[in-house]
Amino acid sequence: MTDAKWLNDEQLVVWTRFVAVLQLFPAALDAQLERDAQLTHFEYFTLAMLSEAPQRTMRMTALAGFTTASLARLSRVVSNLEKRGYAKRQPCPEDRRATNVTLTQDGWQKVVATAPGHVDLVRSIVIDTLTAEELTQLSTISAKLLSKLDPQARMVATARSQTPPPV
Repeated sequence: MTDAKWLNDEQLVVWTRFVAVLQLFPAALDAQLERDAQLTHFEYFTLAMLSEAPQRTMRMTALAGFTTASLARLSRVVSNLEKRGYAKRQPCPEDRRATNVTLTQDGWQKVVATAPGHVDLVRSIVIDTLTAEELTQLSTISAKLLSKLDPQARMVATARSQTPPPV
């Protein structure tokens, strides 16, 4: 027998709703991006992070931090993006042990074409559904959860969550 501190009825409702969001939201993001751009959400997010980098280039380790991915997962995704002509890898000129990833012109065009539909979905599910106060609360809650999930703040989202959101 275990001495588990079981969830009460109210806590169980909160937990099951949260789990449902965790399951349904990524599926909705993937479905929209697969339908409209033949990309997974993670592929699109990787391209989007590269599109915001100086010279549209990042070290693989930095890109892993921005995408909250392991290097192994990121390497597989970048390989797929390279095969499609959206990204290319090359040795880092400052550190030959490191690898840079650059968004190609085709990759840039893919991001530009894909972004409006993606933003529309994010707005319809999250941003426009919540009030400004609820968005602030969601940011605060997410920051608290990230502090537990990533206590060393290895992921960029965790580091960003330690500063207040813009109003």
